Amino acid sequence: MDGMDILYLLIPLSLVLVFVIAALFWWSLRSGQYEDLDGPGYRILMDDDKSAAPAKRPPVDPDQSGANKN
Repeated sequence: MDGMDILYLLIPLSLVLVFVIAALFWWSLRSGQYEDLDGPGYRILMDDDKSAAPAKRPPVDPDQSGANKN
């Protein structure tokens, strides 16, 4: 194989690769991948921190705790 023979393989292979990348990019545009670029960043900042905190337990009354008393 000399230098020209490899070009007969690489040029069509690169064209196929370009068309595959272009098709994937077109699909991402049509499916709405780039619709809301700022929204996820704002959702992180405006996230409600109360939902992540564990719920507080009511205080336990020692008389009704059910523990054995001696």
